[in-house]
Amino acid sequence: MSTPQPVTKSNAKFRINSAFKQLMSIHWIMAVCYLVIFVSGLFMVRLPEELFFRDSLYDFHKSVGALTMALLTWRVFILLRVWSSKYTKRPPKFTKEWLKTFALHTSLYVFMWAVPVTGFFLSNSYRSSNVKFFGILLPDIFPQNSAILDTARSSHFWLAYTFLAFILLHLTAQWKVLRANSRRFLGFVKTKFAKT
Repeated sequence: MSTPQPVTKSNAKFRINSAFKQLMSIHWIMAVCYLVIFVSGLFMVRLPEELFFRDSLYDFHKSVGALTMALLTWRVFILLRVWSSKYTKRPPKFTKEWLKTFALHTSLYVFMWAVPVTGFFLSNSYRSSNVKFFGILLPDIFPQNSAILDTARSSHFWLAYTFLAFILLHLTAQWKVLRANSRRFLGFVKTKFAKT
């Protein structure tokens, strides 16, 4: 039986980096999910109702939306862990730049929650038992109510496009990071294909 090692500065740093890496992994998984949701949403609303795969595309769109809610919950828990590690040692400096970044990220988290919730609102208003998670029926969050269907549709539409605008703001603010990650990814792809 091995004896527990004392927590050293390097061990503590590794744990923080590990949580941060988890946070970044979830970030990119969710980014791909939201890209899939936006593309499928744009595509599916333009399809004629009689098309045979239209309902399957709607179910897929709703499934990925439900997945983002689960990932968001996981992401918030990891974010709280990272924040507690970071800010218990040294509180943030409330500069104008920090407040701007905090406001943008808080808005993004609100939209990450609100857009799928309004999707549930739209689906449940249209018909009961209308949201499946990759074939598993999810319980209704809202009652069926065709009288508010236009309100539900409108709220989901406008929140989704406002969220997209905030994502573009985020991309603009993180342009240097995005460019560096693109270079790293292209370098990785080049080395992988150069070996084969």
